[in-house]
Amino acid sequence: MKSRRMSPEMFERQRSEALATWPTGAAVDLAEAFAYQAAIPEARRFSRAMRDAAAKGKLLIQPRAGVALIDEHIKLLRFLEIEGEADLLPTTIDAYTRQNRYADAAKGIEKSEAAGTSLLNGFPAVNHGVPGCRRVTESVERPVQVRHGTPDARLLAEITLAGGFTSFEGGGISYNVPYAKNVPISRSIADWQYVDRLCGLYGEHGLVINREPFGPLTGTLVPPCISLAIGIIEGLLALEQGVTSLTLGYGQGGNLAQDAAAIAALRELAHERFRAAGFSGYELTTVFHQWMGGFPEDESKAFATICWGAAVARLGGADKVIVKTPHEAMGIPTKEANAQGLRATRQVVNMLADQSVIVTPDIAREKELIRREVDAILERTLALGDGDPAAGAAAAFEAGVLDVPFAPSIHNRGRVLPMRDDEGCIRLFNTGALPLDPETAAFHRERLEQRSRTEGRKVSFQMVTDDIYAISKGRLVGRPR
Repeated sequence: MKSRRMSPEMFERQRSEALATWPTGAAVDLAEAFAYQAAIPEARRFSRAMRDAAAKGKLLIQPRAGVALIDEHIKLLRFLEIEGEADLLPTTIDAYTRQNRYADAAKGIEKSEAAGTSLLNGFPAVNHGVPGCRRVTESVERPVQVRHGTPDARLLAEITLAGGFTSFEGGGISYNVPYAKNVPISRSIADWQYVDRLCGLYGEHGLVINREPFGPLTGTLVPPCISLAIGIIEGLLALEQGVTSLTLGYGQGGNLAQDAAAIAALRELAHERFRAAGFSGYELTTVFHQWMGGFPEDESKAFATICWGAAVARLGGADKVIVKTPHEAMGIPTKEANAQGLRATRQVVNMLADQSVIVTPDIAREKELIRREVDAILERTLALGDGDPAAGAAAAFEAGVLDVPFAPSIHNRGRVLPMRDDEGCIRLFNTGALPLDPETAAFHRERLEQRSRTEGRKVSFQMVTDDIYAISKGRLVGRPR
């Protein structure tokens, strides 16, 4: 296989550019960062936790969380570690940093200090710099991951990895198309190739950094085939740059059979594609995201939604679950609400710990369908790039071969339209330019027509709208009242 690894010269050119973006970048010294990471105890290394979980068949639980000020963020993480019983901890980055607006983040820190509470929706790691990040990672016993949503995360990666974080989430597609309006796919992929190469360099020094592409994408009725295809592409891009610990993700759709099938298909297809591309010696795990769409406002109903996600993650065989809170419909949750979501998830996971991953005829049918769809998308994508997943992904979005529903990016066609069938599985109402064979396309149409007959109304965009709001109103399928 032709090597597409970033050359040392190109890496150093980009590194100079990235570190000069904000003054805190000047404090990053790679040799010193390697030495610092080498001293981190194994119990705080993310890749080790994921590897052990997979080997033992254990499901790890992790929240989302982040506030503006260092001391408050440390208190938050300690609370989630102790009171929430989290296995893994996050540091969710603020929206200004995600857009590389570090001056605005600095103002947010100042206003937060004056107010005595966070006025940002996350932790501005770039502004706090390496020393601030080290204060955070040294303050807890669990591994800590950077979670964000940044098309250009080069400086963020430099600072946080030097700061002791041992896992970095995102990718050049999954942290562009669902989050940004006008960032070319080729540009964000190139910027994320730098992030992956940086992680690869840490790995070459014996410091394995876990990488986790963002599986849910827009989190709104995303068909499994699209989520899985993009995750596998981002996995290939990471492996090319020397990453060896990958956690591929999937966002809950709602139907047990389809979700369990998607988790199984993701693991199988990723291994097949990675090995076919010539990669070996990597560690692959999976993460299941609890429902990412609209949540019920009522806390009791929100807990039910959380617990259903926990059950599907365990019965579907995921290695990690990202946990929601009972305050999802109300904005940024309190630390207490976040801990409640974790403890509810923990209870379900513990109750199901001794039960086997489920295998049923419905799951087998869904898995075969998903495999066929993902293979078709990946084959066409790689062909468009002459085997290069980076070039292929950019061309595939231009052609509509890759198309994420409800995404803000102008570089995404947005013609694929999903809808639930009679059993709540996510099907394709409009297949756009997805390269599906006639038999597969006909299956989707027939499943939607079956729902049409059940509800006594034509298949139409109104069903899509109804489905988007259904869970927040107490159902999975958006039935007419």
